[in-house]
Amino acid sequence: MSRQRVVVAMSGGVDSAVAAARAVDAGHDVTGVHLALSRNPGTYRSGSRGCCTIEDANDARRAADVLGIPFYVWDLSARFHDDVVEDFKGEYLAGRTPNPCLRCNEKIKFAAMLDRALGLGFDALATGHYATLREAPDGSVELHRAVDHGKDQSYVLGVLTQEQLRHALFPLGDTPKPEVRREAAERGLLVADKPDSHDICFVADGDTGGWLKDKLGAGSGTFVDHASGEVLGTHDGSFAFTVGQRRGLRIDRPAPDGRPRYVLSIEPVSQTVTVGPREELTVDRLEGIRPRWCGNAPEEPLEGTVQLRAHGEEHRARVSVVGEQVTVELHDPARGIAPGQSAVVYDGTRVVGSCTIASTARVCVGSTAP
Repeated sequence: MSRQRVVVAMSGGVDSAVAAARAVDAGHDVTGVHLALSRNPGTYRSGSRGCCTIEDANDARRAADVLGIPFYVWDLSARFHDDVVEDFKGEYLAGRTPNPCLRCNEKIKFAAMLDRALGLGFDALATGHYATLREAPDGSVELHRAVDHGKDQSYVLGVLTQEQLRHALFPLGDTPKPEVRREAAERGLLVADKPDSHDICFVADGDTGGWLKDKLGAGSGTFVDHASGEVLGTHDGSFAFTVGQRRGLRIDRPAPDGRPRYVLSIEPVSQTVTVGPREELTVDRLEGIRPRWCGNAPEEPLEGTVQLRAHGEEHRARVSVVGEQVTVELHDPARGIAPGQSAVVYDGTRVVGSCTIASTARVCVGSTAP
């Protein structure tokens, strides 16, 4: 690979620090950049749980010093607030369940950040994501799963376009996570043992329902039984719930058969939360909108797999595309899939693209999910 001018997104964690080190070892002209995503870092995350704190910025700077590369902080807090945080609130208000990590990659890291980097004369953006890139026979760039499938992050990169992939580097995709930590320690990087970030980076304590209630205010709605239509209780806002949820419903009246109830659907206008038995969560057909293709959109129905959650299993599926509409027929039914989630399409290990789930259905009534 020829020498390139590379910006590395340095979150302050071990993965991005080692990604930067490997970019240096590859002979690139490397600059580290930490993204300031909140004007008041304390309002998003604290400690080692996220990537939006002053502590994280300092950890990134120290790693850059060890590597001997220039380091800058870019303030993208306004874009992050508008494109990720406000989008997150709006999706919950609409009764959908968004994935802010995909939105951040789509709108912030590989749009706002990459655009700025290219405008400044850089050739590529490197991150610590666990995924791999391959050159296809036609010269295009393919996105594939990481070698370490347990750490694979190709799902949250399924929003990237071919042009963005041409300017991306993922130096960790061929390495298991324990080896990355050992390498960091050998290089003298103090973040070698820093815990991984998790949950949603801008929700201060991991309590999404409480965060939404604080930002959106208390609402008023009812729990309704799926089979009988009977009102079972009230709640303070439908945005605090998601399809598939079991805990925290606080319905005093038990189900007639004594089995747990789950959230089956959410109607945001009336704030009606419909609940019922677990088997009613099973779906085998998805309708998707807003597709994002890593290359060309499939011209014929694709027999591949889809992943419906960041750490979820793959489901064998037939994917058909007509314009901006994507239909996914699940050969392996799934449970608890909510509108707003992302369906990422795979052909083997290759990421074909993604779409936002608009609706779900159970076509084969006898189908079951694991």
